[in-house]
Amino acid sequence: MIEQLKTKNNYRDIIVNSLSHCLTSTSLKQGTCFKGKVRDRYDLGKTFALITTDRQSAFDRILATIPFKGQVLNQTGAWWFNQTKDIIPNHVIDFPDPNVTIAKKCTPFPIEFVVRGFVTGSSSTSLWTIYEEGNREYCGIQFPDGMVKNQKLPKPVITPTTKEEEHDRAISPDEIIAEGWMEKDHWEYASQKAIDLFVRGQEMSSKHGLILVDTKYEMGLDENGEITLIDEIHTPDSSRYWIEESFQERLDNQKEPENIDKEFLRLWFKAHCDPYNDKILPEAPKELVTELSARYIHLYETITGENFSFPDLTQTMEERIFNNLKPYLG
Repeated sequence: MIEQLKTKNNYRDIIVNSLSHCLTSTSLKQGTCFKGKVRDRYDLGKTFALITTDRQSAFDRILATIPFKGQVLNQTGAWWFNQTKDIIPNHVIDFPDPNVTIAKKCTPFPIEFVVRGFVTGSSSTSLWTIYEEGNREYCGIQFPDGMVKNQKLPKPVITPTTKEEEHDRAISPDEIIAEGWMEKDHWEYASQKAIDLFVRGQEMSSKHGLILVDTKYEMGLDENGEITLIDEIHTPDSSRYWIEESFQERLDNQKEPENIDKEFLRLWFKAHCDPYNDKILPEAPKELVTELSARYIHLYETITGENFSFPDLTQTMEERIFNNLKPYLG
């Protein structure tokens, strides 16, 4: 039985009717394309076109396709980029399409800035997984005995990971400098900005009845050597969100918090298979996919205060994206 979250608007019938209309791949036929787990990045010369698809990844693999997910991620990120540009410059140039960001070219740091406000998670690199295994030091941080799952930390901490081909590796700040992943001054500046972004995110999320639990940021150097926020910010793919109103009661009753991020999907797969080692995974049930889409849209509407604008399905998303990108395709 898939638990349904009470959402601002109930779009589940629309979502069910759109299960076959997901954006799973793109083909602009112009510019070199790099296909990530979720985004297709096209090199357009002076800029990148970042197309956010409906592919859903977790455990270092694709698990499903979720209707409207790409649009939610792109437009949620757009809102947050605008709300935090006073903290750090970002790579945004334009949003010509609901699924597309035109971005400045930057040289990424090979480090993900993972900021955590709670002891939680289910993946192999999550803080709770590490803590439950008996480890009390993680990324150079000492954690006390006696902590419980989903407990709030006294203050946000950064548990950085390397960006490597096969699997990200947790690393301490001292190791980042010693191994040459980043220069010391770059790390100190970027890590402080990551904390500043997270604090802003928690404050603004709380005003909308949400808890920003943890997130990841990516940064890089623009053509002038300025540290710049890139990739995405505070989306339900890069971040964990809980419903504030029900959090304490569920914690007291040893229930998982009501969440509106992809942890919902992670928990289902962990309960039904070994997502890291099984070669073939079960297909995500239609009800699970529908509920995750509903929760993603609910997050967008709750955070931004805007109603979600569903795309016109009389044309394919590929056609729409191509037409909206024509000014950037030379």
